[in-house]
Amino acid sequence: MRRVLIGTGGGDCPGLNAVIRGVVKRASMEKEWEVIGSINSFDGILREPTEIVVLDEKAVSGIHFRGGTIIGTTNKGGPFAWPVKKSDGTWETADRSDEMIRKLGYMGVEAVINVGGDGSQRISQALFEKGLNIIGVPKTIDNDLPFTDFTFGYQTAVQIATEAVDKLVTTAASHNRILILEVMGRDAGWIALNSAIAGGAEVCLIPEIPYDIKKVVERLESRFSKGKGFANIVIAEGAMPVGGKPSIEEVDEVGYKNRKLRGAAARLSDELKAEGVKPDIRETVLGHLQRGGIPVAYDRILATQFGVKAFEMVMEKKYGEMVAYRHPNIVSIPLVDAIQKKKYVRLESDLVNTARGIGISLGD
Repeated sequence: MRRVLIGTGGGDCPGLNAVIRGVVKRASMEKEWEVIGSINSFDGILREPTEIVVLDEKAVSGIHFRGGTIIGTTNKGGPFAWPVKKSDGTWETADRSDEMIRKLGYMGVEAVINVGGDGSQRISQALFEKGLNIIGVPKTIDNDLPFTDFTFGYQTAVQIATEAVDKLVTTAASHNRILILEVMGRDAGWIALNSAIAGGAEVCLIPEIPYDIKKVVERLESRFSKGKGFANIVIAEGAMPVGGKPSIEEVDEVGYKNRKLRGAAARLSDELKAEGVKPDIRETVLGHLQRGGIPVAYDRILATQFGVKAFEMVMEKKYGEMVAYRHPNIVSIPLVDAIQKKKYVRLESDLVNTARGIGISLGD
């Protein structure tokens, strides 16, 4: 029996289970293959005892519409930075990648499918360079991976954010308030801009366009001067004022390397009040609601396509490559290309032009 292992790493994301199911369903058509899952990304392989599960058709039955991932995930540690507690109580990291590759060989794993975002795919490339047969599947609600038109989970996040804008519009109107909604996206403004357009916000602030607070105030004053007694603002967590930096919370969690972006909405609220804005202002941070729950149909389909393609790439031995969506096709690209840069909102894009065309202020 030939074995392929699948792991899900980084933040959870609607559609992960559909990828797993897609891999298993496609592999079941090839009688000589067995799919196993590593619990919490590569941690399941590195732990003693090993934590893996057999993923057959029964195990994945009906999971395509479930949020999260049945094999768990983590965005801490990993094979190149495994947390180790020293005798004095402090922590250091150890490179256990060679050990993990040997262990996979002992287990008879012929190939690995690593589902994750840019950090996970950097690990994929590093493991490939060490000789591991590995294939990447792009996953992020931020939609910031290049060379793929969309990543699964993104459309669900936009839908959730749009529904939040819809709800905040009614409460803003009822109380004659300015309501600020902070959404995820890290350094990319895809979720913020799409939900602002779909939800009819007056202002949208994204990382790609540092905002001038006076321009934001002008837009709000124009809104209220026309007799409109409320306004809605969507701000990306990575947005920043001109000459400033994103609002970042310091993190001392062992093995956690990502920056924690937090406080963009609260900072904007304080800036507006300092500029003398009179209407009542309230902030809502959508947070992890954007990455949980049932994936929309689009993400279920895209995730399933990615899973099927990933297993077919295993059979074709397209190691060191990542699944990608290039409308209308599901293709593969070299991992080394996929991790070179991020995909940001282009200022000259039709999406930005549309936002401006319906009167949304981008703070510039």
